[in-house]
Amino acid sequence: MKFTVTKEELLRPLQLVSGVVERRQTMPILSNVLLQNSNNELTLTATDLEVEIVAKTFLDKSVSEGATTVPIKKFLDSCRTLPEEAKLQFESKDDKVLLRSGKIRFTLSTLPADEFPSVETSQQLFTFDIPQNKLKTLIDKTYFAMAIQDVRFYLNGLLLELSNNQVRTVATDGHRLAMCTIPGEFQLTEPLKIIIPRKAVIELTRLLEDAEDKATIVIGNNYIQIKLTDTIFTSKLIDGEYPNYTMVIPPGEGDYIVANKFALRQCLIRASVLSNEKYRGIRIEIKDNKLKAVAINPEHEEAEDELAVEFSGDKLKIGFNVSYLVDAISAISDDTVNIKIANSNKCALITQEQGEDCLYVVMPMRL
Repeated sequence: MKFTVTKEELLRPLQLVSGVVERRQTMPILSNVLLQNSNNELTLTATDLEVEIVAKTFLDKSVSEGATTVPIKKFLDSCRTLPEEAKLQFESKDDKVLLRSGKIRFTLSTLPADEFPSVETSQQLFTFDIPQNKLKTLIDKTYFAMAIQDVRFYLNGLLLELSNNQVRTVATDGHRLAMCTIPGEFQLTEPLKIIIPRKAVIELTRLLEDAEDKATIVIGNNYIQIKLTDTIFTSKLIDGEYPNYTMVIPPGEGDYIVANKFALRQCLIRASVLSNEKYRGIRIEIKDNKLKAVAINPEHEEAEDELAVEFSGDKLKIGFNVSYLVDAISAISDDTVNIKIANSNKCALITQEQGEDCLYVVMPMRL
């Protein structure tokens, strides 16, 4: 295999696929990227056996076609060091790859392309199209609430739920919940629910762009595949049943707090400076349309800030994990945030007045 490619054409797809490769691998070939040259097009593939990313780029010149695998980190670092607008000459021979650009030379070891594994994609269940920016919104508005290494493995992922003319994502770690819904142009006889693993979701936040380009989503028996313009993303799914998240969404009754998103966020961040580093507890006191945020840590240090808000009730005192509140408020697109709380023992329901159909639930904590 022999071809020439510009640094810019190679570096972007190489960076896209590199995120899926783990530092420590059970199989040496999983540290490599699969390179396939065909029809003046270079295809790059990386996988960890759970997630696979395939990216394509055009070649400046193709001398001979073929396929091989090279260590992705060394290949990426070599390309990064090249001068801007440099052209890279790639030549594979025997068990080595020679990279040349002017007087610069790198020689990398290879492993056979036919030994490179792939994620199985059979038994398709459903396929639909969605604008890339809409899919990005669904994920960005919810993924931060996923659990991290929870024994309830189904919480370590993002729920994607499809029903008639509706696409929804849900994430929860048992202490908070994030949900976002957008219209979908399809019909289903019954809802389709899948759980996308945490690592795959994080990779999608890197891959998706805020563009109206079409994304084709293929859902299989145990995988999801997302086809973008020059990239194909495939991930295995978490095999489990997601909990009934609607049970934790507070009903209609409760007092409303209406505040400026940015002012409230900064108020909470300032008070959180001296909160307990482990539990991140903060006390919210509301009276006479004034919200006071108070944090006291085990060293008895105290931080306090006050903000004017609209409050439909008389007074309220309640504790929260401040990180959960800040995450939810930050995800709101509108300038105004609404927080509904029935009493000091009930969850807070955080929404916005207009914009995306998203809501956030945060459990209270005792301080």
